[in-house]
Amino acid sequence: MNPNPGDPAPSAGTPKDAAPLGLVKPAPPHVPTPEEFARSVDWSRVEATPEFRELIKAKVAFIVPACIFFMVYYFALLVSVGYAPHFMETKVIGVVNLAYLFALSQFFVAWIIAALYVRAAAKYDEMSMRVIRKLKGPK
Repeated sequence: MNPNPGDPAPSAGTPKDAAPLGLVKPAPPHVPTPEEFARSVDWSRVEATPEFRELIKAKVAFIVPACIFFMVYYFALLVSVGYAPHFMETKVIGVVNLAYLFALSQFFVAWIIAALYVRAAAKYDEMSMRVIRKLKGPK
């Protein structure tokens, strides 16, 4: 039974860090505010590490080309329909034409890019852990 009927989150018998929906309470004492968190990290020191710069370079090397590719792919449909409407009206299967197939393919392209990013993100996580280990120093 949910002790907070207005809170749709199920009760698991453990304390929650977040206040129930619709209830404004201060955060628990162990949760830092965004300002406290920002002050707790020396970001200039983080940015100065070669591992961090390598991480940013790796992310940019994936994200920028992926975004450019998808934007070109996305606008290719609009340009094709606008400048080559007769070609895009070519029937492929029954009433389905090239324009419909191209539009549908954009979902698959987005999923493929997302899957590739999830794979690359595992590498970014490892690189992030190297940055954290370096900043924490030997134990």
